[in-house]
Amino acid sequence: MAITFYDLCGRDERLRFSPYCWRVLMTLAHKGMPYTTVPWRFLEKDALAFANYDKVPVLTDGDMVVTDSFEIMRYLDDAYPDKPVLGDCVSYQRAHFFKLYIERSVTPALFRIVVLDLLDAIHPGDRDYFRETREARFGMRLEEVHNPEEGRSQLKQRLAPVRDQLRTSSFLDGEAPSGADYLLFGSMMWAYVVSLEPLVETNDPVDEWFKQMLNVHNSVAGKAITIRDL
Repeated sequence: MAITFYDLCGRDERLRFSPYCWRVLMTLAHKGMPYTTVPWRFLEKDALAFANYDKVPVLTDGDMVVTDSFEIMRYLDDAYPDKPVLGDCVSYQRAHFFKLYIERSVTPALFRIVVLDLLDAIHPGDRDYFRETREARFGMRLEEVHNPEEGRSQLKQRLAPVRDQLRTSSFLDGEAPSGADYLLFGSMMWAYVVSLEPLVETNDPVDEWFKQMLNVHNSVAGKAITIRDL
């Protein structure tokens, strides 16, 4: 069946930066599945009314509609079991735990590094909405949240177990990338797409892993448009 994927875009329609969408994009590339993308902006809620959802990613597969990045990854494993990314039973539970770790520990540190660059990368028509919703969430202005030096310090500490894992294997899931890699890569790619801020030191195993991730699956991520190209 034909897969359509609704993907967040920025001030340039080619600029795709959502960490959750990148999880799905890497999963689709992992499975070698063709798909069509539909660019979407924060305020285009009506475009997702069919999904009873107000944010991306949204994936349609024929008559099937799936929302939430992790649920999409799970759906793709169930519907297309060749080349699984999450696994099942214990493997799935471990992947879910890693997802929570990324979202609650790693992503907030990244946000502190790139938040003002992220605001600039967003379509001008979406910036007021983004500012209002995120400032309500944090209880402070984005300018107060923005602290690249402190964000990098937090990120270094929170990536310590990832760094140790990558000292003994090429990827988090072993000799080839899979679900855990895509979960972390989604957040790292989000920051990389919108900002020139360094995230980790150049000799850090996480940096070497990230460079490898840009090149996997025919460099689907490495060929992506970033603010470096605009």
